[in-house]
Amino acid sequence: MKRALILIYGVASYAVFLVTFVYGIGFIGNIRVPKSMDSPRDVSLGAALTVSLGLLALFALQHSVMARPAFKRWWTRFVPEPAERSTYVLFSSLALIALFWFWQPMGGVIWDITSPAGTNAMYAAFALGVVLLLYSTFCINHFDLFGLRQVWLYARGKPYTPVPFVMPWLYKQMRHPLYVGWLTVAWATPTMTVAHLVFAVITTTYTLIAIQLEERDLIAAHPEYADYQRRVPMLLPIGKRTARNN
Repeated sequence: MKRALILIYGVASYAVFLVTFVYGIGFIGNIRVPKSMDSPRDVSLGAALTVSLGLLALFALQHSVMARPAFKRWWTRFVPEPAERSTYVLFSSLALIALFWFWQPMGGVIWDITSPAGTNAMYAAFALGVVLLLYSTFCINHFDLFGLRQVWLYARGKPYTPVPFVMPWLYKQMRHPLYVGWLTVAWATPTMTVAHLVFAVITTTYTLIAIQLEERDLIAAHPEYADYQRRVPMLLPIGKRTARNN
């Protein structure tokens, strides 16, 4: 029964993530959602900025703190180890849902591209960012990343084995294509409002900090990552050295 319940919990957490991810595309891209990132402002600019920065800080803290190995070791004293990753995914989704629900638009326009060619180019870049983000997860192990592999192995009575360090083609061009996709989604918009700019700047700043923390953990878990780090560029496939075949 416990194995079945943890499997159901993992699948449900993944389902919440999928719904949140799809809604997030609409929220950031202003596509068919009740309130988007760039909706008209209905409170003072100061209040909107304070609330939105607080929501972004909440997501950043949850996302980073719960991802650290030390927190995981403490957390699994209370949460079954096979459900740890699913719990992380669930909490991340809930933090995003709170951001969508309580976000306060700020008005003001930084740029507004009105030409059909420019607008289409921005939407194409936005779509490319979404595809890159998702594709990157499947290049490593999408189902392990989102906790499904852990609960499935546990349900079948098999021990969990960590995913080995791999370097598929995309990851030979840049170390963090997933973050490149996410940053593209944040910045690629034909109309950049003040709220959207705040979101993009904070997201970029957080991503650059998160990469440093993540790579420190990766080096500790996979000693070969240090050599990979030296040979492959972080975000842009510029000036990379030829990576060895893995």
